[in-house]
Amino acid sequence: MEIQNFKGNHWTARKYIVSLKNDSSIVEALTDFVQNQNIQAGEVTGIGAVSEATLRFFSFETKKYVDKTFKEQMEVTNISGNVSLIEENPVLHLHITLGREDYTALAGHLLDARINGAGEFIFYPLSTRVVKIKDRKIGINLYDFEK
Repeated sequence: MEIQNFKGNHWTARKYIVSLKNDSSIVEALTDFVQNQNIQAGEVTGIGAVSEATLRFFSFETKKYVDKTFKEQMEVTNISGNVSLIEENPVLHLHITLGREDYTALAGHLLDARINGAGEFIFYPLSTRVVKIKDRKIGINLYDFEK
């Protein structure tokens, strides 16, 4: 079996295991990876450590996200999400659980986070393309299997 390695500005990978460089933006680096590998649909999981994270919570009343940034060293106990296309661009939809020093946890939709230590991810690409479009009534992007 031939082993092939890949390299981007903020990541290295072995198909499809990705290690992010310290001080990298998780969303920026992983978006670069999926674009580089032309992944149009799939699943991603990950673990690691961050020094800062901005989480989002969707308010169904206002149809808007409420963002909150946490600036402290935290363990990434889980990142899970998917890859789909929005307006023909690959987009990550990630959720994260973060462990704090006092052993409490934070969780939510990940807007972004900065690696401080390690960032290890596994991608499970699908051999299809999945499109999301904004559902105006609900206010979020949902799968549209007709596209």
